[in-house]
Amino acid sequence: MRNYGEEMKAQRQMHGLSQRDLARETGIKQQNISRWENGQAIPSIENCEILADFYGITIDELIGRDR
Repeated sequence: MRNYGEEMKAQRQMHGLSQRDLARETGIKQQNISRWENGQAIPSIENCEILADFYGITIDELIGRDR
């Protein structure tokens, strides 16, 4: 299983977005996105919901949970 930051980055890249683009589209600060993707912080469940809804996937898919 990939770590959540790697999976979040992969989702963003699969959608052809920069961190700045994603921040603009979701209202989440770019600094937070960077910190999550680099494993320096853990996103709140609310932010996971925002990202999963934006991508049209489940939170499990967002964080790479494969059960």
